[in-house]
Amino acid sequence: MIRAGRVTVDGAPATIGQQVDPETVHIEVDGIPLPVRPGLVYYLLYKPEGVVTTVSDPQGRPTVIDLVPADVRVHPVGRLDLDSQGLLVLTNDGDLTHRLTHPRFGVPKTYLATVTGRPAAADLRRLVSGVELDDGPATALSANAKGSHGDATHVEVVIAEGRNREVRRMFDAIGHPVVHLVRTAVGPVRDRDLAPGTWRPLRVDEVRSLYAAADE
Repeated sequence: MIRAGRVTVDGAPATIGQQVDPETVHIEVDGIPLPVRPGLVYYLLYKPEGVVTTVSDPQGRPTVIDLVPADVRVHPVGRLDLDSQGLLVLTNDGDLTHRLTHPRFGVPKTYLATVTGRPAAADLRRLVSGVELDDGPATALSANAKGSHGDATHVEVVIAEGRNREVRRMFDAIGHPVVHLVRTAVGPVRDRDLAPGTWRPLRVDEVRSLYAAADE
């Protein structure tokens, strides 16, 4: 990979036998950052309902930090509201956190929303074309019905922002409130085997895929 010119150190091609300080250099492979600083950790947590996505809570409610190892200080990447559940990344990598949360990178998050009633195709198209919220317009990258059960419909929706309760407010805007919301993917990272309240370390290829998603 080095001989092929695929590895760079601080923007310059790496050389065979080159030694670097992992605390200070920026290494990329195929233009995608490769985190090498010692002590970086990455957790993928399935947040259950009733747990707040903060480091601490003045009201004494359980937080996502309570669910992961305490030996390294980490923080949640983005938000997932109290009544929602699903996948959440926690890390001490500030660069990745910035890339996953800043709107200009537009890393998609996928949700499965159970909503009241049966939204028509025109309603779902409105989500993609944009709906007006009290803090400005919001658009989905995609919104597709995945079946119904009784008087509720399951809709898979993908958004690239992360405003407070954004998915819920978008469905409110089209007249089909959310009754249950699960985040099923952060960028390309999914895990159907994680149970609520459990976590696992992210693999190196998954971390790189998150960096890559921010560069697309």
